Amino acid sequence: MKQQVRFCTSSDGVRIAWSVTGAGAPLVMSASWLTHLEHQWDSLAWRPWLEHFSQSNALLRYDSRGCGLSDRAVGDVSFESWMRDFEAITDAAGFDRFAILATCQGGPIAVEYAARHPERVSKLVIYGSYARGLAKRSDSPEQAKKARVLLDMLQLGWGIDNHAFLLLWASLFQQAGSQEHLRSWSEQMRLSTSAEMAARLLEITFNTDARKAAAQVRCPTLIINTDRDPMVPIEEGRILASLVPGARFVQLSSKNHMLLPKEPAWNRLVTEVEGFLAEPETPRPVNSRTRFADLTVRERAVLTAIAAGLGNAEIAVQFDLAEKTVRNHVTRVFDKIGVRHRYQAIVLARDAGLANEPSGAFGLPGTLVPDHAI
Repeated sequence: MKQQVRFCTSSDGVRIAWSVTGAGAPLVMSASWLTHLEHQWDSLAWRPWLEHFSQSNALLRYDSRGCGLSDRAVGDVSFESWMRDFEAITDAAGFDRFAILATCQGGPIAVEYAARHPERVSKLVIYGSYARGLAKRSDSPEQAKKARVLLDMLQLGWGIDNHAFLLLWASLFQQAGSQEHLRSWSEQMRLSTSAEMAARLLEITFNTDARKAAAQVRCPTLIINTDRDPMVPIEEGRILASLVPGARFVQLSSKNHMLLPKEPAWNRLVTEVEGFLAEPETPRPVNSRTRFADLTVRERAVLTAIAAGLGNAEIAVQFDLAEKTVRNHVTRVFDKIGVRHRYQAIVLARDAGLANEPSGAFGLPGTLVPDHAI
């Protein structure tokens, strides 16, 4: 399948490579540890995923900063920089609302983005991932030791043919794979980035903690883990599923981290994901007692102005905001309180007495809304 690689600039000037393959509903893959937009099409592990999910979707992928075709020599490499890069590539692609497909390290990135931007994420599919990085699993002290050993081996053996580290790491990703699979993984490691950058990226992954963000996710979520994954214990998948409100959990039978198309579990995986993505979007039920509890101070102020009968342009003037920013706030408010139309929001807000609250009471510029505007 043909792809055209494009570049966008993140907020700190770093160039990020991205591409879209296929056509259909937008689906974004959050970046995993090591990426290379071109080589992944030659990877025995990645190619089945890319081919399948490009058949019925416009599949957006990107290379992490420091990896693949993105800028390699970068100073700021952090979880926050990953979030900014994700925001940059979805904006560059013109994806306003989309589903996310996340694997391994991409899981916490997807969870954090969905929590911060509920108005843009329609559905979340997370495979082989977790909420807690290795260093954050305090109930499993051996995991921290494992993290240190892997980092040491990485520094010693990166890019050396037949080195124990490359073979070990490849076997962790595809334990039931052939020698060709192991060589394919090793080649991706060498092509993706340097040993130094790989270690920096891996250390961030080990210290990731997405538990708080997981509890704030509001979109339908499907979480899938294999029962004998040597990279991510299935218990970590269950923990993540227990944190995301209403998440659906699927356990597959495999000892591979990345499933192979010949496994029975592969057919189950694609059936579950396709069925989930095909389900029509419906407003999430919202408990009347907590309907407004998740609103930020600014969102509550915007809802108050909506209840007073103000349009987006008027709200923008009153709060000294760009009209596009107001539209984004309105979309988030509607998603959080479970409505689709403005009149529904007005009715709910007025019933709750928000129309009588002063706009300036929420720490924002503005004056009291006059009675004749209601």
